[in-house]
Amino acid sequence: MYQFTVPQFIEVEDKILGPITVRQFIILLIDGIFLAIAWKLSDLALFIVFLVLFGGLGLILAFVKINGQPFHYFLLNFLQTMRKPTLRVWQRKFSNRELMSLATTEKETPPPPRAYKEAISTSRLSEMILVVDTGGRYTPDEE
Repeated sequence: MYQFTVPQFIEVEDKILGPITVRQFIILLIDGIFLAIAWKLSDLALFIVFLVLFGGLGLILAFVKINGQPFHYFLLNFLQTMRKPTLRVWQRKFSNRELMSLATTEKETPPPPRAYKEAISTSRLSEMILVVDTGGRYTPDEE
């Protein structure tokens, strides 16, 4: 019997620079590049606004965890929930009188159910298998 080693601590990310993981490093690198471009292309007041907004967003994306998950997973789940909520809330659109009139109206009769083929009996199935196995030489009428 084969023995396999089961990996341990699979939820722990690899560290590259002290306590910073690869994911955090890439987020901070992209944020730093964006802020460097903003420094070159804007004046000081606009750069400070960019620094507060995008620098803060980069730090939040890199270091904040909610329920043990990185913030960008939380943000994606939040946006998906806002787009397609799973909680259905009934909104009353009709009055009681309208509902009663809808309930008393004649309902259409549903179409008749489809006729299904009856299942092949085992004797018929064995005859068909014998026909296939003999290449058509056997016919069920020969018995």
